[in-house]
Amino acid sequence: MENEKTKPSRRKFVAGLGIVSLLSAIGLGIGRKKAIVSCDPDPKKKTIKMLTQDGTLVEIDEDRLSGQRKKITDDELKSFVKKS
Repeated sequence: MENEKTKPSRRKFVAGLGIVSLLSAIGLGIGRKKAIVSCDPDPKKKTIKMLTQDGTLVEIDEDRLSGQRKKITDDELKSFVKKS
């Protein structure tokens, strides 16, 4: 007789536990935004191509450069690049 009395309360407990877990899972899913990952490079940053002293071409962020920039002449370029 005790078994018959405890079955409905167990069923109510399990059903209540299932509902609570379902609501918490739904609540966690609603509040989160999906992160969008872009494969493109950052279009906001501008880069400048520059030649290093060993003769390799590199790209540098424009915001890392400071001061006045000027173009060099061909003669200065020939003497700037060190040949190994």
